[in-house]
Amino acid sequence: MAVREILTRGESALTKVCHPVTKFDQKLWDLIDDMKETLAEAGGVGLAAPQVGILRRVVIVINEADEVLELVNPEIVAQQGEQDGLEGCLSVPGLWGFVKRPEWVKVKAQDRFGREYEAEGTGLTARCFCHELAHLDGHLYTELTDKLYNSEELDELMDQQAEEEQE
Repeated sequence: MAVREILTRGESALTKVCHPVTKFDQKLWDLIDDMKETLAEAGGVGLAAPQVGILRRVVIVINEADEVLELVNPEIVAQQGEQDGLEGCLSVPGLWGFVKRPEWVKVKAQDRFGREYEAEGTGLTARCFCHELAHLDGHLYTELTDKLYNSEELDELMDQQAEEEQE
């Protein structure tokens, strides 16, 4: 296993549509293992293959139960509700924005051996499914937010919200 470089906004691989995985072999397993190690090193909750320069439909998501989900050829098959929350991205370091996402999402995917399965989640897990699957079609969350906040602006916003809640 190896930690791979995470591409940042402006890299062309982040704007391309990824190809489906058709071979479930050692090369795929190495990619998945490297992505898991890269995600752990970066301290994120999700990572898509194009973020490490590989244009394949592979995603890693850590769900709210702290389980690592390996999603190969994932697709959203159902969603409900709405949540508006703060998002960041390992490919857009130091910036965050508010994005509307479904409250609940169900995905259909394959595991590293090609077996189909479904996974679902609410809250952060649902947000993560949507965020990571968007990467597979060449999209970043920055397309869905009205404003990007740097860490200083975000701290100010959080302080302001805390003050309002105390009043």
